[in-house]
Amino acid sequence: MLTDTACRNLKPKATPYNTPYKKGDGGGLRLFVQPNGSKLWRLAYRFGGKQKELAFGAYPATTLTAARDKRDDAKRLLAEGTDPGVARQEATR
Repeated sequence: MLTDTACRNLKPKATPYNTPYKKGDGGGLRLFVQPNGSKLWRLAYRFGGKQKELAFGAYPATTLTAARDKRDDAKRLLAEGTDPGVARQEATR
């Protein structure tokens, strides 16, 4: 599992084709480190047999604990049989 210090100290790496790399926190929560140095929270999940991804915001604006809370909320929706991506879209309408 990640710590706040570990998240803060992640630096961009020279990867082929300037692709981001990811560090996992558990439960599908990942921190994507972009080549320009920005860090983005994402959750990988499956719904209806399809792989999907949900974005939670940028680090440090979205803290590690906030990202974990959002992951837990999304996992609760999945357990109830609701796609968290669709639920978020309907909430913004």
